[in-house]
Amino acid sequence: MRTIPNARIWHPDGWKDGTRLDVDAHGRIARNSYGGTTQQRVVPGIANLHSHAFQRAMAGMAERQTHPSDSFWTWRETMYRFAERFTPETLHAVAAQLYTEMLAAGYTTVCEFHYLHHAPDGRPYANPATMSQALIQAAHDTGIRLTLLPVLYMSGGFDGRPLGERQKRFGHDVDGYLRLLDTLRREHGNDMVRIGCALHSLRAVPEAAMREVLAALPGDSRIHIHIAEQSGEVDECIAVRGARPVQWLLDNAEVDARWTLVHATHLDDAEVRGIADSGATVAICPTTEANLGDGLFRLRDYLDAGGRWGIGSDSHISVSPVEELRWLEYGQRLVTRRRNIAVTESSPSVGDTLVAGVQASATDSSGHAIGHLGKGEFADALVLDVADPQFAGVRDEDALDRWIFAGNRNLVRETWVGGRCVVEHGLHFHADAIAAHYRAEVERMMAE
Repeated sequence: MRTIPNARIWHPDGWKDGTRLDVDAHGRIARNSYGGTTQQRVVPGIANLHSHAFQRAMAGMAERQTHPSDSFWTWRETMYRFAERFTPETLHAVAAQLYTEMLAAGYTTVCEFHYLHHAPDGRPYANPATMSQALIQAAHDTGIRLTLLPVLYMSGGFDGRPLGERQKRFGHDVDGYLRLLDTLRREHGNDMVRIGCALHSLRAVPEAAMREVLAALPGDSRIHIHIAEQSGEVDECIAVRGARPVQWLLDNAEVDARWTLVHATHLDDAEVRGIADSGATVAICPTTEANLGDGLFRLRDYLDAGGRWGIGSDSHISVSPVEELRWLEYGQRLVTRRRNIAVTESSPSVGDTLVAGVQASATDSSGHAIGHLGKGEFADALVLDVADPQFAGVRDEDALDRWIFAGNRNLVRETWVGGRCVVEHGLHFHADAIAAHYRAEVERMMAE
């Protein structure tokens, strides 16, 4: 039995003094011991609910104007051209680099929304799971907990038009997609890897295909979907299906706590209440949504409705849970011209409310027993660097606010996944070798 040493561990009801976590052979917490005092502060590891790993390599490469009305749709063309260059080896190298960065920043679980399935010309690899296995190997090599979400991507729009040339490596028919899920569940499901399902979006998955796939999934499968990210998507859904996308989904699928709705940026009042009442999680990706000009999620209304939410780094123009949480709050301040928006009646601290939010949704969205550092959960934890000047004179009531709002240094000193320390003094144990592989692969790719 391994042990995480004594620390002050954060829970929604306060900091627990002198907590020692005893961890079993599966990385789960077998016993919590209390007693004594310590200055070391530990928070639960954070789940990254939305990731497109390959896009890490193009971060900062789509910031030149290509059209006077640049938007998500023009950015998407740049992304498609970039995606054409990826091989399985490149994907592994980029994902491994990304995952080391996530672990060092405080993400201990990643939900990988994976649609880069086939060769660039759209033909499946001899092993159709080749690209999925590259991601699984990258997670294994770095020690991050993974929920792999292979994506069903079938059509180019709500009108059912076929995929464009640049989209062909993403596509599956229903039978091929279900075979991929079955193969991955059979060969790779374990304590560190869960296999879920991702429907790319309502525009990319016809209604009949959605129903067939949902009927075939295991009862505990996690289901993620992009939805209502763009106002144009909302308009097209109304024109073709006669309803706004979130409302259509709520009316046509049994949306519950297994579901994660990614972005859900453009909602009306009924949709805000409907998602909250369903028990689903919204994955909000503030830095990517800002980078793409998507808009702002209706956070205060959603919190008032009792909705569940988490964060994702999506296109990875930032790999920092602190920045995602900070800008989730700051976006609300800018649009309302008020301060301290994400609070509750029981907690006036924005930091506490934000960390409690990502903690509460982690298990249902990822499928892993994580988020609370309680008995039976996986021992995924962050040790904060309380020796940093940012924490000078820190008190319980302001510790998380200081972590999130007081500076730009990474204040995660250690990262533990399943009771195993993978980041020490802010550095992943294999960072240098993984970075060298990443540089070689990206330089080769860009030279082609």
